[in-house]
Amino acid sequence: MSEASSPPSPVQSEYGADQIQVLEGLEPVRKRPGMYIGTTGPRGLHHLVYEVVDNAVDEALAGHCNEILVSLCADGSASVTDNGRGIPTDIHPRTGKSALETVLTVLHAGGKFGGGGYKVSGGLHGVGVSVVNALSEWVEVTVYRQGQRHTQRFERGAPIGILKSVDDSSGKRGTQVVFKPDIQIFSIGIEFDYLTLSGRLRELAYLNGGVRIVFRDERPETPHEEIYHYEGGIKEYVQYMNAGKDPLHADIIYVNNEKDGVQVEAALQWCVDAYSDSILGFANNIRTIDGGTHIEGLKTVLTRTLNTFARKRGKRKEAEGNLAGENIREGLTAVLSVKVPDPEFEGQTKTKLGNTEVRGIVDTVVGESLSKYLEFHPQVIDLILEKAIQAFNAAEAARRARELVRRKSVLESSTLPGKLADCSSRDPSESEIYIVEGDSAGGSAKQGRDRRNQAILPLRGKILNIEKTDDAKIYKNTEIQALITALGLGIKGEEFDEKNLRYHRIVIMTDADVDGAHIRTLILTFFFRYQRALVQGGYIYIACPPLYKVERGKNHTYCYNEQDLKKTLAGFGEKANYTIQRFKGLGEMMPKQLWETTMDPNTRTMKRVEIEDAAEADRIFTILMGDKVAPRREFIEAHSAELDLAELDI
Repeated sequence: MSEASSPPSPVQSEYGADQIQVLEGLEPVRKRPGMYIGTTGPRGLHHLVYEVVDNAVDEALAGHCNEILVSLCADGSASVTDNGRGIPTDIHPRTGKSALETVLTVLHAGGKFGGGGYKVSGGLHGVGVSVVNALSEWVEVTVYRQGQRHTQRFERGAPIGILKSVDDSSGKRGTQVVFKPDIQIFSIGIEFDYLTLSGRLRELAYLNGGVRIVFRDERPETPHEEIYHYEGGIKEYVQYMNAGKDPLHADIIYVNNEKDGVQVEAALQWCVDAYSDSILGFANNIRTIDGGTHIEGLKTVLTRTLNTFARKRGKRKEAEGNLAGENIREGLTAVLSVKVPDPEFEGQTKTKLGNTEVRGIVDTVVGESLSKYLEFHPQVIDLILEKAIQAFNAAEAARRARELVRRKSVLESSTLPGKLADCSSRDPSESEIYIVEGDSAGGSAKQGRDRRNQAILPLRGKILNIEKTDDAKIYKNTEIQALITALGLGIKGEEFDEKNLRYHRIVIMTDADVDGAHIRTLILTFFFRYQRALVQGGYIYIACPPLYKVERGKNHTYCYNEQDLKKTLAGFGEKANYTIQRFKGLGEMMPKQLWETTMDPNTRTMKRVEIEDAAEADRIFTILMGDKVAPRREFIEAHSAELDLAELDI
């Protein structure tokens, strides 16, 4: 490796061809790529990079690598280089080929399936770099190992020639994998998105404190490079997530210990100005977005430990009962990372950890460290308990307001908001509701809609910003009540039940101006904080109304942004006669126009709201919608160049 620093230790541990175990062939991958990478869309494309990077990170976990270079090359390929031990190149006893060729051409061949190669490892689905090879137009691998440089090229999974080895006196060691995704597989495009990859690489650097990850984009005229290197590891991750918040205690509580071969690392900090928790769980560097036994163990030990201290410090009497887990976790930001030798994941995409023994291990390890810390920092436990008790009292105060919502709920009563123009269909899977701003837009939408399956809910002005509000105020707010009741959402904190949802498409339809964007953001904040499962389930959409109507003779064209308008006008020629109508709001549009451009399933464009990175989404919502002005100003200044101010009507 040309630009990596020296590896952490020059000692070459035993790692050879006999540690590469072969489980099955490679043939099925190109036939059914979705089975191996989930999708052949953008998510699957980026998973190819993750799979190669995960191999390098596994070398870091094993203590043999401290620098990883990831490059997006000008020719559309991606390159991942590490300064680890290098893929073994000696002859594999079972295949008769080099271990490198075996790893690249045989599915489930690697050093992660038996003892000796790796103690713990991550990876996407355990299929390794062979899947990357199978789904790439070409792959070139260079290995620096034991004083030699080994190279081999592969095309669509097949080796081109044999492994070539030459003496190398540079002292380098490690592996470089360069690959170009196959357009035959990823037919919708093979262009890597910088922001998508940077988010994952930054996350990996936080999870593996001390490892230096260099990310370079060589595609622009002026190459761009970022370095992710966090000696503080997940402590710095919590700091990053809480950048826009007001911490309750300055020190981040940190736990790092091992029990029964499972390493447990956790960082926790409570914040004054947060009314929900943000807990990120990882198992072997894989984000477990659906939780699992490690998260269950953390929640259990937090509830038990803090209730014990509440009694011990006289903050809670026996007769008052225990503080609930949600009271204790209010305002908590936590990162929990476990390294498990034999992880069991539920589901092919590894979103939930299933190892039952991990629950008790996390409980024990975190419980011991947390209790010791709080014993020596009584002022911190007092602050945390005071916030938890305030949360308990606020929850009690909100209970009556919640009961009011329950009584109005569609599940117990036919009473729906008076302003709701419901659809005639009672099948949620075909029903959609448009949330619009104001009675004027609501009037046009009600007249222009398809009454069979399109409902309209007008909201009055800007709804409550729930980022700055506790539950009691949320449930007393008329517009929020209307949203909860109309959608059949139930109560915050309750597990989301799709059966209770009255519409499977919830469409936010606001004016195409700054005020409309603000209202849209407030509504998205409500969904993200109130019941995130709605967003994660893909139920939330954003309507895309046009900004302009261009008329020329008897023909007209709708333009949805400034680029559309320029393109349309350029097509008319210089001496063309035309008129431009600028829609300042949905209320200015005739019902027929609104139907044709924004609501007709045959002609409309809608954006589905998805959360690719929940932690980053959480951080951005805090910055943009929270109380602190300085982080919001910094964010706007940093990203203002990315905005087309004309589109924002500024």
